[in-house]
Amino acid sequence: MARILIVDDEAPIRAMLREMLVQDGYEVTEAENGAMALARLREGAFDLLITDLVMPEKNGLNLILDIRKEWPDLEIVAISGGGGITGRFEYLPIAKLVGAGRVLAKPFDKAQLQSVVREALAA
Repeated sequence: MARILIVDDEAPIRAMLREMLVQDGYEVTEAENGAMALARLREGAFDLLITDLVMPEKNGLNLILDIRKEWPDLEIVAISGGGGITGRFEYLPIAKLVGAGRVLAKPFDKAQLQSVVREALAA
């Protein structure tokens, strides 16, 4: 059974992702920001990390950069509802550039999540 870490500052989003992934048989752990995610990663091994990009304390882009230094082979899926840096750059393409293997734009449905998770875990 694959272990997945969900990182999002919004509890309802984490709960929705957890429910979808647990229904598919994955073991799921949650973190509410990037700093907490790093602590969870140091506590145990994960097969996949799904992270939001816009969060307090440590945003998703910085989290991805930190993960690539310490866990270079961890599969990462970045999710975001849009937005960007001063409205000039979109976050999802930047997430791919800094190390996310896959990206998923919010809103997404269960089938889209299942597809990206299967692809990431098969990589």
